[in-house]
Amino acid sequence: MTGRRRIRSTFLPTFTRPVRATALAAGALAACASLVAGCGVVPGVTGGTGDEPIKIMTWAPMDTNATNKPGMPALAQAYARWINSRGGINGHKLAILVCNDRNDTVTAAKCAQRAVDEGVVAVVGSYSQHGDAFFPTLESADIPYIGGYGITNSEFESPLSFPVNGGQSTLLAGLGKELAGACGPVALVRPDSIAGDELHVMIDSGLKAGGHPAAADQLADEDATEYSAPSERALDHTTTDPAKKGCVVPALGDHTGTFMDSFRRSREDYPAVRTATVLGSVDQTVIDASGGLSGPYEGSYITSWYPPSTDRRWNAMKKVIGKEAFGDNRIDPADAGVQTTWIAYTVLRAVLESLGDGEVTGTAIRKALNGGLKVDTGSLTPTLNWEYENSLAGIGLTRLVNTDVTLQVVRKGRLVAAHPGFTDVRRTLATAEVN
Repeated sequence: MTGRRRIRSTFLPTFTRPVRATALAAGALAACASLVAGCGVVPGVTGGTGDEPIKIMTWAPMDTNATNKPGMPALAQAYARWINSRGGINGHKLAILVCNDRNDTVTAAKCAQRAVDEGVVAVVGSYSQHGDAFFPTLESADIPYIGGYGITNSEFESPLSFPVNGGQSTLLAGLGKELAGACGPVALVRPDSIAGDELHVMIDSGLKAGGHPAAADQLADEDATEYSAPSERALDHTTTDPAKKGCVVPALGDHTGTFMDSFRRSREDYPAVRTATVLGSVDQTVIDASGGLSGPYEGSYITSWYPPSTDRRWNAMKKVIGKEAFGDNRIDPADAGVQTTWIAYTVLRAVLESLGDGEVTGTAIRKALNGGLKVDTGSLTPTLNWEYENSLAGIGLTRLVNTDVTLQVVRKGRLVAAHPGFTDVRRTLATAEVN
């Protein structure tokens, strides 16, 4: 560990919260200029009291060279059109402000400051890797952050955060637990970094819960352009027991696809070895782009927070997309970001309805969510409730309330449920040996 560089992971939050970027938050006190800072607003948005619209913000990176999630704000806008066409919520229409955080710390902080300046009452269904830059601003203004994507430590620590999924930690713990009964030797290919060390901890917690030995730890450069050497090392380990099919788990975030290109070539002599990973590294669009049925993901196990996109429980979301965003190719119903935004706005609707004719403020929303409100998401998640004492504080996940995951498998080029229902990994997480 000595001398190892600390890398901001886009795959798994670290468990020791770094010092907040207070200087960045302070430097963002000026309002975000629409074009320069990457912020946008739905035409005609206004806010205030009485019958004026309720202002909500959704942000995500768009048009960058890294991770982009344009479908999240696009769905937020479609959801608002749908709600508004039905008369709004308690007589109030929704006004959606959009901000492009550009995968940039300073811009993310400016998005948060713009939310304050514009009188936003909640930031809903958003994606950002820069929680330490924007949470101080939201916290100082008492603006709840509902349904982040689950990729930063802050989302599971901030008292203003109301996550709807369990982040990458639940996916890895769940994957380990599922692979324990399905695989022989397991090899984890992960970044040689502090964040990567924690990936190993979480998957091993799941393997241990299933009575399986720890995964072989194969380190790799997460910025590599090819992964032949770690592919071969992983394959060598997973074939040590000829009686059991081994599994290789690439955990390289956005570079998982690059790894699989190398793995496809190395795997030719090891046809029995299977792969497994988590949602966020792989989704249906990635599977399609890599060849579908003939691609390297055929037969792979993938853990997700939600049911497969083909599940009927997503029909309500698909109907709204079809009615309010037909032809908008930014919105993919199979994208985990779009799905998270839908669930986050389901939570928002429930809390606004619970307020009745009362004043709609960030403080009122926070108090309602912390006060025992239970939100039914149509069985896309367990009933969400942020009131009870969290048993995961010991590993730094004080705001994590949804510890359910689903196991999916790629069959004939499509992601389908490997078995029905959810797996709860709360106990598995609680016993993870985090340093």
